[in-house]
Amino acid sequence: MSASLRIENARMIGEDAPVHLLVQGGIIQRISPEPITDPVERVIDATGLTLLPGFVDLCCNLREPGNGQKGNIASETRAAARGGFTTVCASPDTSPVNDSGAVTNLICDVAHADAAIRVLPVGAATRGLAGELLSDMVGLSRAGCVAFSNGTRAMANARILRRCMAYARTFDLTLMLQPINRALAADGYAHDGKVAARLGLLGVPEVAETTAVMEMLLLAEETRVRLHLGQLSCARSVEMVAYARRHGVAVTADVAMHQLMFTEEALSGFESRYHVVPPLRTEADRKALIRGVEEGVIDAIVSQHQPHDSAAKQAPLGETEPGLSTVESVFSMGLSLVAAGELSMESLLKALTEGPAGVIGVDSRLQQGAAASFSLWDLQGQWQASPETLLSRGGHVPVPDQPLTGVPHWTIAEGRIAYRLE
Repeated sequence: MSASLRIENARMIGEDAPVHLLVQGGIIQRISPEPITDPVERVIDATGLTLLPGFVDLCCNLREPGNGQKGNIASETRAAARGGFTTVCASPDTSPVNDSGAVTNLICDVAHADAAIRVLPVGAATRGLAGELLSDMVGLSRAGCVAFSNGTRAMANARILRRCMAYARTFDLTLMLQPINRALAADGYAHDGKVAARLGLLGVPEVAETTAVMEMLLLAEETRVRLHLGQLSCARSVEMVAYARRHGVAVTADVAMHQLMFTEEALSGFESRYHVVPPLRTEADRKALIRGVEEGVIDAIVSQHQPHDSAAKQAPLGETEPGLSTVESVFSMGLSLVAAGELSMESLLKALTEGPAGVIGVDSRLQQGAAASFSLWDLQGQWQASPETLLSRGGHVPVPDQPLTGVPHWTIAEGRIAYRLE
């Protein structure tokens, strides 16, 4: 149940005077520079805290249904709430895969009972994510899926991809696809560059992504599907998306925060923590991805949160499971880019709110009459991410045991208290 709340003395980015909010029935009833005196169930004194819209994550693995040892909807949405997220899109690569209405209904039911924030299921575009037989995307949409993805796996061939796009276009569905050429990526797990050569790692060449991007853009132009390219990692990919958009292709894109923070050098010393898909690439790629966010070519920054138990990362690098536990530190990592002068605060917030919200057709605005989904931050406060401090069950944090700036004090999701700093 949502409580009636008054938020007093909060700061907003770009505003000099504090503001006050009245929340009732899960809705922001009033935002005012003047104090609000309406009686409420709880008053939050936000003196010294900054009010931000609730973040929206287009790619978050909640591990349910599946391996409860790695996490579940309850644990991972609490972690997301701590990170300032009030809406997450649940990736379809669960166990079983979310390729049927029964699995979608299960996710929705568990989320309704246990989730701290809003969970929007993303359905599998193909059965079992095998990339061969199309799923019943219309049925999945009716069950509650907001978009369709094939996870980190490629379609078997271009004919199936084209058929998938045509199906989605016929029924006005959104495809969220990670571009990867399965034959070129093969068994690689690191960027095919100087670090992989030095350490003897199996590389994934840049063209494994860029050829897939070009193929998807050409087919999207033909079918007129609403296409979202997920987790770009290459400078050339950003260029191609920008070109396609200038020529009228309905394409949006996102990037994982760790791609903006790290390069292939993170794998030096065979550090399995940074085994991710797609792999971390060069400094030139990292800078181009940041420019893509700044210029609006890349619409959203995602967590690509993938919690694992400790055993998943304790093997030779190529045999470990890919992914980082990131959802609690996305905004703090973004603030480090702002502090370094690489990314503006305006672009960071847009890529965490308005941008991803537009991809899935939800409203993330912080205004009177909107859903009361927001967070309150100490933007100068510091904390350290470690397995002991995280709420997620995944302990493989991207920035271990180093000071991070930005401490969340409260997260309110549709009028409910989803997180509070104890």
